[in-house]
Amino acid sequence: MANMKLSLAPISYFWTKEQILAFYDEIAETPVDIIYLGETICSKRRSLNYQDWINLAKKLRDKGKEVVLSTMTLLEAESDLKTLQRLCSEQGFEQGFMIEANDFAAIDQLAEAGKPFVTGPSINIYNSHSLSFLAKQGLKRWTLSVELSKDVLKLLQAERPEGVETEVFVWGRIPLAYSARCFTARAHNLPKDNCQYRCINDPDGLLLKTREDEAFLCINGIQTQSALSCNLLDEIPSLRALDVDVLRISPQSHFTPQIIEAFHQRLQENLTITNNDPSLTEKAEKWANSGSCNGYWHGGSGMDKISEHLQAQQN
Repeated sequence: MANMKLSLAPISYFWTKEQILAFYDEIAETPVDIIYLGETICSKRRSLNYQDWINLAKKLRDKGKEVVLSTMTLLEAESDLKTLQRLCSEQGFEQGFMIEANDFAAIDQLAEAGKPFVTGPSINIYNSHSLSFLAKQGLKRWTLSVELSKDVLKLLQAERPEGVETEVFVWGRIPLAYSARCFTARAHNLPKDNCQYRCINDPDGLLLKTREDEAFLCINGIQTQSALSCNLLDEIPSLRALDVDVLRISPQSHFTPQIIEAFHQRLQENLTITNNDPSLTEKAEKWANSGSCNGYWHGGSGMDKISEHLQAQQN
């Protein structure tokens, strides 16, 4: 099979315009192949406007990156629908960028226009019938739902439509759920309509802990994420065996270039480990905000940590 590619998911968090532009200046120099751009969580987050995103997309394309423009995951107002229509209209495609559909309203818009599209992990594709149906609508690449295991993926890959690529979420806090409520505003005793943009103070989300002081969930506006980061760095051999085309990395405010490089090295199979140099997996554990997990991939609980799950398997 062809070499697997690395992709960078859209930024999930609320960062300033200066932070976003500086971040992508760094990313442009990394070996990531595909970059997803756009606000996917909350329409109130307007650090960059539509033209800013287009200009950034062109800049990254000039650096040799494949750029995909991402849609919102949860539409909550008429203005959200108008923004979606603009993105999925000829205006977006005249720029030459593929669109990532993150809800079925976007799929409907793109299919009706006869345009090819990509789906993100929020589009639930659980069986080959769904995959085949969406392929007929114009699907060119799909992302495995984060709660599905490698065994489920094996079944889906066996009947994957010709010409459709498969992408797997391999790094980052796992997107678990979306709600019309803003949990960040609620945490600060503020109404959603007057949230005062408090999520700008949490560049990697707001961590929730149990009464036993264990990391449990992460609040990101209307989105709920895992507290631990998914980490499939050591699963690249099984990902290769399953003919996965793209490995998806979710951005975080620190160490994203290093995480990209770690996956790139594993893909290149040129990693040298010495007794004095910690492995990439150990480094990744430090780069994760609150530790890492990969339970879903193995068909277990999502919160399973790597070491715990492997030990359970051995027992």
